[in-house]
Amino acid sequence: MPEEKKSLSDTIRAAIEQEILSGKLPSGTQLEEQQLLARFGVSRTPVREALIQLESAGLVDLVPRQGAIVSSITLREYVAMNEILVQLEALAARLAARRISPAQRSAMQEALAACRAAAGEADSERYRAANDAFHDVIYEACCNDILSRQIRTMRARMRGMRDLRFEKPARILASLEEHQAVMAAIERGSEEEAAAAMVRHIATGGDVYADMIASMPGDEAGSKRARR
Repeated sequence: MPEEKKSLSDTIRAAIEQEILSGKLPSGTQLEEQQLLARFGVSRTPVREALIQLESAGLVDLVPRQGAIVSSITLREYVAMNEILVQLEALAARLAARRISPAQRSAMQEALAACRAAAGEADSERYRAANDAFHDVIYEACCNDILSRQIRTMRARMRGMRDLRFEKPARILASLEEHQAVMAAIERGSEEEAAAAMVRHIATGGDVYADMIASMPGDEAGSKRARR
C-alpha cells in the first residue's frame, strides 16, 4: 500500500474508531460511503481500507448490499465479553494501584464525588456518565496503552446493548460502594485488593444480563437484539 494512501486510511480509521468508542456512533449505525467520501475529501480506496481495518477490529460489520454498519452483539456474546472484561478491568486496577499519579488520584476522587452526587438523586444518566469517568481515570492510571485500548474497544462493542445496570436505585448505590472499595485499594497501593474489588464490581454488573438471559428462551437469547 502506498504510504500516502496508508496514512489517509489510518486517519479515517482513527476518526471513526474514536466516534465508536465514545458512543457517538452506537451499534447499528450505518456508515454511508458517500458521506465518508465527502467528509474526509478522499477517494473510495482509503475509505474502504479504513472500513476493512475497523471490521478486523470487530467494530464494524461489512454487509453485502448494505455497506458498513457499526457492530452489534447478542446477549450471549455480551455475557461472554463481560467475562473477559472482568479480568481486563482487574488488571487495570492492579496496575493503577502501582502507578497512579497524584493528578490522577485527584481526578479519581472527583469522579467518585460525581458518582456520589448522582446516586444521591437516583439519576441514572448522570451516574452512568460519572461511572464512565471513574473507570476512565483507572484506564489512564494503569499506564498501559494496549490494555486501555482493549478495554475501551470491548466496551464500545458492548455499548449496543440497552444499559440496564443503573435502572434501579439499589444498583446505583451498590455500584457506588464498589467504586469506593476500588478507590480505597488503589489509594493504599494494594494491587491484590484493587484487582479483587474490581472483579466484584464488574462481575456484579454483568449479572444483570446473565439473569436476563437465564429467563429467556434459547432462540431469543441467541438472536441479534434491536440496534439502538
